[in-house]
Formats: sequence, C-alpha cells, structure tokens
Amino acid sequence: MKTTENIYDKLAYVNALRNRRKKLSDEILATPSLFPGLLTACFSEDPTTSAKASWVLEFVCKEKPDWLLPYIDTFTSGLATLSADGAIRSCGKICELLCERYFSTVPNEVKNKLQEKHLSQITEVCFDWLIGNHKVAVKAYAMHCLFLLGKKSDWIHPELKMIIRQGYPSHSAAYRSRAKHLLDKLRDEP
Repeated sequence: MKTTENIYDKLAYVNALRNRRKKLSDEILATPSLFPGLLTACFSEDPTTSAKASWVLEFVCKEKPDWLLPYIDTFTSGLATLSADGAIRSCGKICELLCERYFSTVPNEVKNKLQEKHLSQITEVCFDWLIGNHKVAVKAYAMHCLFLLGKKSDWIHPELKMIIRQGYPSHSAAYRSRAKHLLDKLRDEP
C-alpha cells in the first residue's frame, strides 16, 4: 500500500510540462517497484490523477514496453473506462506501441504475451475512440492501431475505411491528412 500512496504523492508534482513527466518516469524506471502503483493510478476515477499517471506511463512504456506485459489484462480491460482526454491520448499511444511491436518482424515479448482477447479489447476501444468525440491525436493513434490490427482480422479494414470516409469531410485538416495517408495505404494493399 505504501508504494501506491507514494505514487499518488509523486503524481501531485506532475503537470503537462514534459520535464516533470520525464522526471517521474525516470524515477520509476530506476525503481520498478513503483510501476504497479502507476498503472493502478492510470485507471483512477479521478480524471486528473488518471491523466497524470497515464502521461508518465507513456514515457515509461516508450523505454520499457515489456514492463506492461505482466499487467496486460489490467491495462486492456481498463482502456474503456478512461475518461480524461490526457489519459486517453497517452493510453492510445501505448496501444500504438503495443500494436507496432506485435506486428513487428523482429521477435519480441509483446508477440508472445498479447492474446486474442487483448487484441480484441484494443480493437474495440480504438473503434470507440475513432468514432467518439476525441482529439486528432487519439484518432490518429486509433487509426494506426486499427490499420495494424486489420492485418490479423480481415473485417477491420473495411470498417476502418468506411468510418474514415464518413468522418473525412467534417474533421480538421490534421485528421484529413492522417486519414488520406491511411486510405492510400489501405488502397495499396493486396
């Protein structure tokens, strides 16, 4: 319990500034026993705590993505419960990191540990994020994850194309740019 309380105290000093997030992520990387408490904080009902913890988790997972694997059930099942924009954005980036590693040609632990249920949970939440009222970064991460996941599940790409085309006229230039890039890749597929 002390570790979890300790992480909440540490998160109180985190804000949107990159150096603050990096400082705590470096501390967690140096003290792996803090990691489970950080993950718990990501799915806190308090949106501020959830966002701060997710910002730091993203930094940690960029360095040590395999640290998430023993807790992958908690992570993937918690994704749909996120409500804070910052938490959704950071967890979307983590989903993208996981998908990139899963579909990489290089052997890695993510390929061994992610199961069909985890991929299904990521797929579902990415469609929710893509359809929902979220910022462009979240939608871009969701699109990329779904593009990769569609290599394994053939029903995903047709749904992804349809959703992107439907949303194309009403979204920002940044969304349209990302959508066009992805539609071009989908068109070039066999």
